[in-house]
Amino acid sequence: MTEINTAAETAAQHRYTAAMAADIEARWQDAWDAEGTYEAPNPTGDLAGDAAVVARPKKFIMDMFPYPSGAGLHVGHPLGYIATDVFARHARMTGHNVLHTLGFDAFGLPAEQYAVQTGTHPRVSTEANMENMKVQLRRLGLGHDKRRSFATIDPEYYRWTQWIFLQIFNSWYDTDAAKARPIAELVEQFENGTREVPGGRDWNALSAVERADVLGEYRLAYASDAPVNWCPGLGTVLANEEVTADGRSERGNFPVFKSKLRQWNMRITAYADRLLDDLDALDWPEAIKLQQRNWIGRSEGARVDFQVGEAGAITVFTTRQDTLFGATYMVLAPEHELVEKIVPAAWPEGTHAVWTGGHATPAEAVDAYRKQAASKSDVERQAEAKEKTGVFTGAYATNPVSGEQVPVFIADYVLMGYGTGAIMAVPAHDGRDFAFARAFELPMRCVVEPSDGRGTDPATWDDAFSSYEAKLVNSSNEDVALDGLGVVEAKERITAWLADRGIGEGTVNFRLRDWLFSRQRYWGEPFPIVYDEDGVAHALPESMLPLELPEVEDYSPRTFDPEDADTQPETPLSRNEDWVHVTLDLGDGAGPKKYRRETNTMPNWAGSCWYELRYLDPHNDEKLVDPAVEQYWMGPREGMPTGGVDLYVGGAEHAVLHLLYARFWSKMLFDLGHVSSAEPFHKLYNQGMIQAFVYRDARGIAVPAAEVEERDGAFWYEGEKVSRVLGKMGKSLKNAVTPDEICVEYGADTLRLYEMAMGPLDVSRPWDTRAVVGQYRLLQRLWRNIVDESTGEATVVDEPADEDTLRALHKAIDGVSQDMAGMRFNTAIAKITELNNHLTKSGGALSRPVAEQLVLLVAPLAPHIAEELWHRLGHGDSVVHQDFPVADPAYVVDETVTCVVQIKGKVKARLEVSPSITDAELEALALGDAHVVAALGGAEIRKVIVRAPKLVNIVA
Repeated sequence: MTEINTAAETAAQHRYTAAMAADIEARWQDAWDAEGTYEAPNPTGDLAGDAAVVARPKKFIMDMFPYPSGAGLHVGHPLGYIATDVFARHARMTGHNVLHTLGFDAFGLPAEQYAVQTGTHPRVSTEANMENMKVQLRRLGLGHDKRRSFATIDPEYYRWTQWIFLQIFNSWYDTDAAKARPIAELVEQFENGTREVPGGRDWNALSAVERADVLGEYRLAYASDAPVNWCPGLGTVLANEEVTADGRSERGNFPVFKSKLRQWNMRITAYADRLLDDLDALDWPEAIKLQQRNWIGRSEGARVDFQVGEAGAITVFTTRQDTLFGATYMVLAPEHELVEKIVPAAWPEGTHAVWTGGHATPAEAVDAYRKQAASKSDVERQAEAKEKTGVFTGAYATNPVSGEQVPVFIADYVLMGYGTGAIMAVPAHDGRDFAFARAFELPMRCVVEPSDGRGTDPATWDDAFSSYEAKLVNSSNEDVALDGLGVVEAKERITAWLADRGIGEGTVNFRLRDWLFSRQRYWGEPFPIVYDEDGVAHALPESMLPLELPEVEDYSPRTFDPEDADTQPETPLSRNEDWVHVTLDLGDGAGPKKYRRETNTMPNWAGSCWYELRYLDPHNDEKLVDPAVEQYWMGPREGMPTGGVDLYVGGAEHAVLHLLYARFWSKMLFDLGHVSSAEPFHKLYNQGMIQAFVYRDARGIAVPAAEVEERDGAFWYEGEKVSRVLGKMGKSLKNAVTPDEICVEYGADTLRLYEMAMGPLDVSRPWDTRAVVGQYRLLQRLWRNIVDESTGEATVVDEPADEDTLRALHKAIDGVSQDMAGMRFNTAIAKITELNNHLTKSGGALSRPVAEQLVLLVAPLAPHIAEELWHRLGHGDSVVHQDFPVADPAYVVDETVTCVVQIKGKVKARLEVSPSITDAELEALALGDAHVVAALGGAEIRKVIVRAPKLVNIVA
C-alpha cells in the first residue's frame, strides 16, 4: 500500500494545488515588481519611458480610493479592484499604454477616533493599516504601477491639496465669462473703476478689513458665519451631503443640529449650471446622473421682495410667482438672519393668542422656538404628517402686489438650506401652507380657479388646490391684471411687472448649497491661512507649503455632549499655542508680522478631489502636474469632449459627495488653465456589492457565521436556533471572510475567478465559500490540459488542431473579447470554461497554438497561472504584454444552422441550412421538404412566415 501511495504522489507531484498556487503567485509577484512589468511610461518627466509604448492608445483606469481600515480587507472589498485589473490587463494586451495604480485616502475620522481612545498618533495607526492592506492587495496579483502610489497624508501630497485650496481662495467666478478668474483681476477692476464696488463705495478709500469683506463675497473659498450642521457626537460640522435623510451623521449615526459658526465654504453653487450641463457629456450610469441633477436641483422662478418697515426687505424665491396675490402670510426659517432685526419689543395690538405660543414678548417666543427647532433634523422639520408648529415674529411685511400687511412667522418647515430661507405662503394652493394656516387661523385667498367643482372659497375646502392648467382669479390691481390668464402667461406678466418696479426679477434657483469645508478635527489637512490682528485672512505663500500638522497632546475636541446642540467646538489644533500664534513674513511687503493660524482642518474629501492628477505625475515638486502629461492621459479627445479618466470604478454611494466635489475642483482648475480636462472622470462604472448572510440570536445579536450549522432547513448556533438574513459583510456582523483565507485554501487566481464569475459586475450578489471550489477545479483542468502532472513539462504538440477545436477556440476568442470590452467578466469565464471542457473531452495533447491562445484568454483573469503556463510553454517574455487573441471570422460563423419548420405552431421538420440563406431560399427549401409536404397533406397554405435562417412558420 505504501508503494502505491508513493507512486501516486510521484505521479501527481506537479499537480495544481493551493500550495503550488501560492508558490507560483509569490514568484511571479516578485518577478513583476523586479521587472517593472506594470510601469506605464509618461510622454515626459521623470516617468518618461519607451516612446513606442507612449505612441500607443492610452487607457487610464482608476478605482475609488480605499481607506486603510484597521480591520483590513474582506472578500467584498477587492471586487472592484479585481475587475479593473482584469480590464486593465486586457487593455494592455489589446495594444494600450495602461495607467493603473492605487493610493490611499488616509485622512479621516476613524483613525482620529482610535487616537482619542488609545492615544496612538493617527499617522502611526494609519500607516500600519496601509502596510497591512498593501500586503493583502499585492497577494491578489493586481497590476498596479507602484511608482505612482501615495497616500493623502503624505506632506508631499497634501502640499498640493493646500496649493489647490489657495487657487480657489484666490479666485472668483466671473458670471460674464462663465469661468473662474484670479481674484487679482477683480481687485484691478475695483481699483480702476471698470467694476463698481458693492454699495457704490470707492475701493481706494476702503480699509483692509472692508476690502477683505468685499472680496469675501466673491471668493470661491470664503469664511462666513452661517447656520451649519453641527454634530457634537463627532465634535465637528458636516456638509449637507454628510447628513443622512434621518438628520444624523453619515459616520457614527450621531444627531445633527443647526448651529451658527464661522466656517470655510467652497462656492460650488457658482458652478451649478455647468455641473448640470456637462453631465450630458459623461458616460455615467443614468441613476448617478439623476442623483446629481436632483441634488443640484435647478428650478426657474422669480425673486420677490417683501418690505418689512424700516428693517429692510425679505426676499423669497418662488416658482409660482403667478400666485403672489394669494400670499396671506410669510414664513422665515428660524435661523434666518433677518429674524433679530424685525422682532419688535412688544406684540402688536390685536395679535391672535394662538400666534404667540403663550409667550409675553415676541423675543421670548422667537428664542424659545429657535431652540426647539435646533433640536430637530431637517427630515423631522419637513415631515408632511407632523403637526405644523411656528410662532409669530411680531412683524408684518407688505405684499408687493396687493399692498396688504401680512404677518411674518418663523416655522421649522422652512429651511435655510433651500431657496432664501423665506417663503411667501399661499395657503389656498400649497398643502403645507394650508395646514399651517388652519392651525394658526390665518386667512386664505383662492387665486387659481379650481377645476374640481369645489368653488373658490378656501374656507370650505379640505385641502389646498394646486394646478398648472387652471386660470388665474382674484389676481389684479390697478397696474397689472392676471385674471383669466393661464399659469405660464401669468408668470411672465407678473415677473415683468416686478422687474419694472425693482422689487423682483425672474431668476433661477438651485437646491445645491455651498460646500461646508471646515472640520473641527485634528487628522486632516491644515488650512494654509493665517489671520492678522484685524482678523483678515491671508494666504500663505507657496514657499511655506506644505503646512504640516503639529503635534498635539489631545486629539479630541473639548468635552461635548452628543445630545446638546448648544455645545461649541474647541479644536485640537487650537490648543497648540506655539503653532497657532506665529510671526511670519508673507512676502507681501509688510515684513514680519504676528498672525494666528486657522485651527480647523479640511474635510476628508479634500484629498480625493484631485488624486487622479497626482497619479499622472506623482513626483513633480515644481507643478501640480506637467501639462503634457495631463494632456496625454486626461485631455479631451474624440468621444470625450471634456476629457477625464477613461474608466473609474467604485460604489454608487458617492454620487453627491466625492463625485460632485471632484467635478467642481476639476472645473475650477480647468478655468485657471492648470489642466486641459474640464471633467475628472469620463466613464463611471458602479460595481455591485458582495453580500453575506447575517445570523442573529434571539436577542438580535450577530453570531459567527462560520460556526452556524444548517439542519432541516433551520440554522443553529451552539444549540440555539438563529435567524438568517442577507446583508452586508463586515467584522461587526461576524460574517466577514478575508481574501487571505481563500488565498491559503485555493490561491489568489481562484479568488479572482470566483469574484468575477459570481454574476454581472454591477449587481450585488451573495458570497458562498462552498462555491469557490468550482473555479479552483477550472484552473486544475486548465493546468492538466497543458502540463504533465508527473513531470511538470508542457504536453503540447506542434501539430494543427482539428476543425472542431478551431471552431470552439475562435468562438471563445470572439465571445471573450466582446465580454472583456463590455466588462461582462462572468460570461467571459463561462466561455473559457466551455472551451476548456471541450479541450478536456477531446483527449490527447493540445496543439501548441491552441494551448497558447487558451493561456492568453485566461491571462487577464488569472494572471499568475497564465504567466506560469506561458513560460512552461517555452516563452521567455511575460504574458502580460502579449497580444490578446483575435478570432478568425471563418471559424466564428457556423457552417450550418438548424432551421425549425412549424405548421400551426408545431414542429414538423428541422433543416440544416447556411447562415446566409435568404428568406426566399429558405421558404422554397421548407415547402419542398418531404416531411413538410407530408404534414401539409395538400392543405391550402394561407401564409408563410420566414425568419431566416432559424425559423419557418406555415399557416395552412
